Amino acid sequence: MELKLVRTEVNGKPKKTDLTKVEAMVNKEGTAIIYFDRDNSHKDLIALGEHFENSEKSFYMREVRYGLNDNDYMYEVHIL
Repeated sequence: MELKLVRTEVNGKPKKTDLTKVEAMVNKEGTAIIYFDRDNSHKDLIALGEHFENSEKSFYMREVRYGLNDNDYMYEVHIL
């Protein structure tokens, strides 16, 4: 599963990551707060949540709006 991290610039392109890198980050720290780009499919983010819930982790996701445009949002994911 390929996921896109949030853009650091308005006109920039999002960096890509995958499930193994996210797992490594969670295993290293024990918890993680990750911001994903709006270009990710909602289905992929739900699958990410199901993966971590099956491994007995708590998963919380919300949509964060940072502007007035309909496209000014990102996904905030907490994995505990």
